[in-house]
Amino acid sequence: MKEVLIVDDSMFIRVTLRTMLEKNGFKVVGEAENGRVAIDKYKELKPDIVTMDITMPEMEGIESLQKIIEIDPDAKVIMLSAVGQEDNVKTSIMLGAKTFIVKPFKEEHLLKVLNKI
Repeated sequence: MKEVLIVDDSMFIRVTLRTMLEKNGFKVVGEAENGRVAIDKYKELKPDIVTMDITMPEMEGIESLQKIIEIDPDAKVIMLSAVGQEDNVKTSIMLGAKTFIVKPFKEEHLLKVLNKI
């Protein structure tokens, strides 16, 4: 069972993702409401996969991604954001994200991506 850390400033998105993932065989080991908390939780929990929003208070997802990859170059981070701008996609992938999913997304698409990782 793959363990997942959900990082998003929206409680609604965190609950929605948790529900989708848990009913499909993933174990959600933690949640973070911003990039700063995500780094601490990543160190503590060492999840198999991180779903990371981009636009968040305190620390944006791209900066958090960069710091998580510095801690663990093999980290599997999937960027999820309504900000599907080409620059953010390119930057995320260059920094080590495994892929980028634009919100809103279909449950089937999210599961397909996470199961490939």
